[in-house]
Amino acid sequence: MSTVIKGARILGGEAADILVEDGVITAIGADLSGEETVDAAGLIALPGLVDLHTHLREPGREDAETVRTGTQAAARGGFTCVFAMANTEPVADTAGVVEQVWRLGREHGYADVQPIGAVTVGLEGERLSELGAMADSAAQVRVFSDDGKCVSDAVLMRRALEYVKAFDGVIAQHAQEPRLTEGAQMNEGPLSGELGLTGWPAVAEEAIIARDVLLAEHVGSRLHVCHLSTRGSVEIVRWAKSRGIDVTAEVTPHHLLLDDELVRSYDPIFKVNPPLRSKDDVLAVREGLADGTIDIVATDHAPHPMEDKECEWGAAAFGMIGLETALSIVQQTMVDTGALSWERVAEVMSATPARIGRVAHHGRPLAVGEPAHVVLYDPAATRTIEPADTASLSRNTPYAGRELPGRVVATFLAGKATVLDGHLVEGIGQ
Repeated sequence: MSTVIKGARILGGEAADILVEDGVITAIGADLSGEETVDAAGLIALPGLVDLHTHLREPGREDAETVRTGTQAAARGGFTCVFAMANTEPVADTAGVVEQVWRLGREHGYADVQPIGAVTVGLEGERLSELGAMADSAAQVRVFSDDGKCVSDAVLMRRALEYVKAFDGVIAQHAQEPRLTEGAQMNEGPLSGELGLTGWPAVAEEAIIARDVLLAEHVGSRLHVCHLSTRGSVEIVRWAKSRGIDVTAEVTPHHLLLDDELVRSYDPIFKVNPPLRSKDDVLAVREGLADGTIDIVATDHAPHPMEDKECEWGAAAFGMIGLETALSIVQQTMVDTGALSWERVAEVMSATPARIGRVAHHGRPLAVGEPAHVVLYDPAATRTIEPADTASLSRNTPYAGRELPGRVVATFLAGKATVLDGHLVEGIGQ
């Protein structure tokens, strides 16, 4: 089967046709023809997006999300590959569990799923999990994280960094000093005092990042910082990179757009870990992404069932969904403001996360001979976010009722359409 994508603006540039045959881009030019035609006039073609930080919840919390529904949400957001975090039930701390998640992704077929292995057994921070066995498994795990919890023990963190060097792995740290955040509910500052909510100080994040970049330098290993959220964290990562330390960092779409003033509503939809920060922090992470200090955008898609969010603030779960809105938020905060070009968007949302995660067949350029992972995006469109419209099982989006720019029109995974005209293609997988 051959498909020609007609008149797409590749990375926002001049319009061209893209011919796809047997899952591979075989020609780029004018007046190409194929057995099927997709009209992409006026649309931007980007390489399929890669999310280094997704919670799919399966196994164990299928009431919140499954691999199938999570990857359907990913496809609607333009993602062709997602990295599934390890805080499932049971925890993904063995070769058996990561292989289960990997195989579910292959069966369902809406996006490739690359499992992330837990750093410690049961995410308990006491002893290392089966890092080598997970790396050698069919899933070929290369990213390890206790996300949701910090590897707070410095000795254990050092051992993990040393261990993964043997197979070019990376430790993705959830930077949160637990003793400084006991009972914390929102960003620490004048507003937390005014609202009577226990503050979550920026230093709790920054202290762990500072420690870990020094550990990474000491052992010569790769470190990745999850969901960086403060100005101080940006400055520490910038300093570490200036020393040649092998550190990468991510920012979430919600930390690029939302700030702690939203907590005035006491609406738990805005309760997230790390918390929404100050307007100054929002500006700082935008600047960090623009100048390359922050390497990638990652969604931290965190689905929760309704009963875990529609309750009083103190009892509510932390987390927001974000796969289907990520590209729109990046357009609004970074592209429409002139901070990033579409070419740079392709780097921070596709090429670089694929490189960090060591997935060779994603994040590739839109070029002849490359895998046909393609997203077609309409930057001129606008849409109002309705929680009921999401493909996710959960509805905890912080953008309900907001008008956002842009719309994913089509997504192709290895040349096969998973989304057309904004709708999921039926009959894929099981």
